[in-house]
Amino acid sequence: MELNERIEELREEIIKSTQDLVKIKSVEEEAKEGKPFGEGVAKTLDRALEISAELGFKTVNMDGYVGYAEYGEGEDYVAVLAHLDVVPEGDGWIHPPYGAEIHDGKMYGRGTMDDKGPIMSALYGLKAIKDLKLPLSKKVRIIFGTDEETGSEDIAYYLQREKAPIAGFTPDAEYPIIYAEKGLTVFDIVKDLNNRENSDVRIKYVKGGTRANVVPDYCEAAIEAKNASEIIKLAESFAVSSGYDIKAEIKDDLVIVKSVGVSAHGSVPEIGKNAIMQMFKLLEELPLGDNDTAAFIKFLNTYIGMEVNGESFGIGLEDKESGKLTFNVGTVDMNDKKVTMALNLRYPVTFKFEDMINPFNEKVEKACIRVENMDHDEPLYFPADHFLIKTLQKVYKEQTGNEATLLAIGGGTYAKAMPNTVAFGPLFPGEEDPIHQPNEYIKVEDLILNAKIYAKAIYELAK
Repeated sequence: MELNERIEELREEIIKSTQDLVKIKSVEEEAKEGKPFGEGVAKTLDRALEISAELGFKTVNMDGYVGYAEYGEGEDYVAVLAHLDVVPEGDGWIHPPYGAEIHDGKMYGRGTMDDKGPIMSALYGLKAIKDLKLPLSKKVRIIFGTDEETGSEDIAYYLQREKAPIAGFTPDAEYPIIYAEKGLTVFDIVKDLNNRENSDVRIKYVKGGTRANVVPDYCEAAIEAKNASEIIKLAESFAVSSGYDIKAEIKDDLVIVKSVGVSAHGSVPEIGKNAIMQMFKLLEELPLGDNDTAAFIKFLNTYIGMEVNGESFGIGLEDKESGKLTFNVGTVDMNDKKVTMALNLRYPVTFKFEDMINPFNEKVEKACIRVENMDHDEPLYFPADHFLIKTLQKVYKEQTGNEATLLAIGGGTYAKAMPNTVAFGPLFPGEEDPIHQPNEYIKVEDLILNAKIYAKAIYELAK
């Protein structure tokens, strides 16, 4: 009997086990003893391991941080990594978010696609291999993560106690295969504003954005001016000449300026309109005098402006594998004493962190701007001829009949948390992406097809 036939026989079990997990709300909550991410996450991990044990696998719970089901013998192992935690359900559901109800061939519920459905597909793929007694030369672990949505402390905990797999994949993204993920940085630039020279125009505050990795769609500034009507006229004129959505009004002896942009993910800033940088373009038009505030505004407009690839900053890195560096100004908090701005820079996979940060630091240091709160993820990159990539390409084409083109992304997947791992599914090309959305769902047929793909992938990597 072939793997696909055995998967079909397991169809109802795959569906029911997925429903069992989806019905448990596993949003991170207050930590408890043995439950580092709260009651719901711990309950979901327990149930996943119960299902695994019922299928005949060895199971391990690593203090509530992570668990795994294991099959086979040997020192080395192949892994499938996915997570059981989910984002909050939010509003707007047409079916209960933890009901796991099936309507028109779709199972609805938070986590159906991200990642409870896919991890059950992988688990039952391994079950099919076990039932058919197919020979393996390596162990296989299905690893149940619990903290992907809020920080990946789970895998850090795991890697402190276990060696990494020699090869693996995570069904936490999209098909065919994501072989390149840009280096990711999030950090603040900070400048103290010692404004000693007086001016008839003063900026009281500038606030905008929500997170570093989101193109801000709103920014607001309050301006104190002896001639407020002149500031209103300047803002109106600038809005017309620039085409930016900027409006100004007088409120409580201040001119309140509002800049409206278009939000987008920080990995694709080119499809958004940055409301903060629109605002700073206007602010440079104000007669602020010669002071730190004016110098900072000029610096931003000279080296960033509305650019999204870092060219003027001297860090316009680019490679054929993953494209151009992306540069996003995500938030700003400015008063008359200090300005803090959060940036999200993602650099191409064939470059090093130093290739980006050294030229960056050189420019900001000259302007007496400091870098704080640096968070950095290395790029993930597998050459196209790598064994793992070639194996997954072969499996994907066999199971779907379609070519397995390689994808490079600016975002980061769960694969970055685990060495020797690549993102592989579960979302098929051209399909609607319901992840993190109201009415998240997975097609039942895709749940089963994933099981077939993952069974074959596990076997090819571990045979």
